[in-house]
Amino acid sequence: MPSKDRIAYFYDGDVGNVYFGPNHPMKPHRLCMTHHLVLAYELHQKMEIYRPHKAYPVELAQFHSADYVDFLHRITPDTQHLFANELAQYNLGEDCPVFDNLFEFCQIYAGGTIDAARRLNNQLCDIAINWAGGLHHAKKCEASGFCYINDLVLGILELLKYHARVLYIDIDVHHGDGVEEAFYFTDRVMTVSFHKYGDMFFPGTGDVKEVGEREGKYYAINVPLKDGIDDASFSRLFKTIIAKVVETYVPGAIVLQCGADSLAGDRLGCFNLSIEGHAESLFIFLKVTGGGGYTKENVARCWTVETGVLLDAELPNEIPENDYINYFAPDFSLKTQSRNKENLNSKTYLSSIKMQVLESLRLIQHAPGVQMQEVPPDFYIPDFDEDEHNADERVDQHTQDKQIQRDDEYYAGDNDNDHSTEDGT
Repeated sequence: MPSKDRIAYFYDGDVGNVYFGPNHPMKPHRLCMTHHLVLAYELHQKMEIYRPHKAYPVELAQFHSADYVDFLHRITPDTQHLFANELAQYNLGEDCPVFDNLFEFCQIYAGGTIDAARRLNNQLCDIAINWAGGLHHAKKCEASGFCYINDLVLGILELLKYHARVLYIDIDVHHGDGVEEAFYFTDRVMTVSFHKYGDMFFPGTGDVKEVGEREGKYYAINVPLKDGIDDASFSRLFKTIIAKVVETYVPGAIVLQCGADSLAGDRLGCFNLSIEGHAESLFIFLKVTGGGGYTKENVARCWTVETGVLLDAELPNEIPENDYINYFAPDFSLKTQSRNKENLNSKTYLSSIKMQVLESLRLIQHAPGVQMQEVPPDFYIPDFDEDEHNADERVDQHTQDKQIQRDDEYYAGDNDNDHSTEDGT
């Protein structure tokens, strides 16, 4: 396990102020809530805090097609009615709406993950955290599943400049299809995804039989799970598989996507993990991102606890006073419990999945080598006009992250699950 002396934490308050629209489950506001909990527990004093650069279009086009990046840059809510064909082509619509400051939102969260990779590459930190990142569904030429730019792929591409092998681990309740697809034909990235599979659950991919192709055959590992998986079952399976993966693949860098929608009681999830069970996945790591998570107060709790785990910090269960304290009523406690949800993952089923995964690992070349090329430069930054970038004015914008809630932040009436009751209604 790497030294925990230098942890880089990336945050920009503007990323939490965008609004996907009424009734949309994605609430970037959860990032402000997480950050304020991190501050309230004084975890920022133990980390190096950075505001990420806004990724340039040319950086985003290291993975995404230039025409798709250009369209995201140009489209606005006021002009989208003029581009019906392009909206369909790039899969923008109900799940992936066009909203104000969409492109800047993408630039910030992608910039954080790229910056994290660069600091790791240059040995400027041992662990890097970007809770705004982890948008794992975005494809090369289209948006998908609330994700527009796949920051994880961009970060992994940065890591590949310095590391022969990168391991990607995904514990979001949804299959990490965008990352898997990007590296499906190479042995330089091993993708391991633990997710719900079956019952038409989005995105519908991630069968244990999907193992990669050509040079990438057996380097895509999928662990398909059923509803209700609990802490004990998940922890045993995760630790067994990941220990064998690391032993066999010997990665130079590890990226962990910590989607919090695998927690019990998530609006879109169906697992039964407590925050402590979720955090046990942090026993091996280098770069950590966020991901899904649609019950905001639990997302903030989870990522704060996991920040504490990365710092070896014991956090009191009573949440300290902070600007978002009322979101954590009525008990104001940090830890959440699993619920009495039936675990449909039988021991026989989990054993079968484990054996299939371990068999795939036996079939791969041990720690594949790669001919390393001259390392390309970290930055290609186009010329820009300094006069257009007033630093003082930009800092002033960050007072916006004091915004507590929007009038239109919640679902109406019975659809408001942001403060779900014990039975999940």
